[in-house]
Amino acid sequence: MTELAPLPAATFSADWLALREVADHSARSAAIEAKLADRLSSLTEQRIVDLGAGSGSNLRALAPKLGPRQHWVLVDHDDALAEAARAAFRAFADGWRENGETLVLDLSGKEVTVEFALRDIAADPAAPLAFRPHLVTASAFYDLVSADWCRRFAAAFTGSGAVLHAALTCDGKDVWSPPHPADDAIADAFRIHQGTDKGFGPAAGAEAGAILGAALASAGYAVETADSPWRLDAGDRQLIAELAKGTAQAAVDSGRVPAEVAAEWHRARAMAQGCVIGHVDLLALPRG
Repeated sequence: MTELAPLPAATFSADWLALREVADHSARSAAIEAKLADRLSSLTEQRIVDLGAGSGSNLRALAPKLGPRQHWVLVDHDDALAEAARAAFRAFADGWRENGETLVLDLSGKEVTVEFALRDIAADPAAPLAFRPHLVTASAFYDLVSADWCRRFAAAFTGSGAVLHAALTCDGKDVWSPPHPADDAIADAFRIHQGTDKGFGPAAGAEAGAILGAALASAGYAVETADSPWRLDAGDRQLIAELAKGTAQAAVDSGRVPAEVAAEWHRARAMAQGCVIGHVDLLALPRG
């Protein structure tokens, strides 16, 4: 792994990332990804940087839809997640080989080269440009960073020619069924917790998609968005239960909801009939 300064940010377990992957992939906007693939289609080799890459879910979702030769740089702050990504890629690919620390995957005849890197993108939002990317992508990332960071990030890409893609940014449009008396209180407390500093300043949370889109438009990009909600039902019982647990704990940690109220909500929501968890996907193309 190429190493500079560690990336200070929220840490998520490989188990949680694996649990949510099917829902993530089902929710992503096919229309946004088709336009992205078309935009990059003329490139002989597509150079891609994935921010907050975790265990590699974004690559597994996107690489099969892109060109025959791709070179990915996965940026994260957690070595354990990078190792989880390596293992998951070997299982996912039709074949693979190692070239030093670089992993080369065969995905149905596509050659996908994967590097792993540590970068302090909290301090330097322009750091991804060092890799000369055609595309900078991220999944479930921008709601963790601050509004100021989004604006500095967008400004850094002015005139770069790079395409920007963001999948699964939370938008706060969450609906659980059936209704519960504590839904509004839990939701309000969760949003307060969501806005805490994850290493980039106060997190933009549900406003991140709108903030990033406006910043990229100001930086000379044509921006398109599409809803990409999780739609969970009884078949997603384990994910619903873990989501309810995490939401209840965040509400308690905010100090806005008594522990006993959150615990009762958690018990009810772990057995919910279903829920819709709102996200938005974004594609930003350089104008001209």
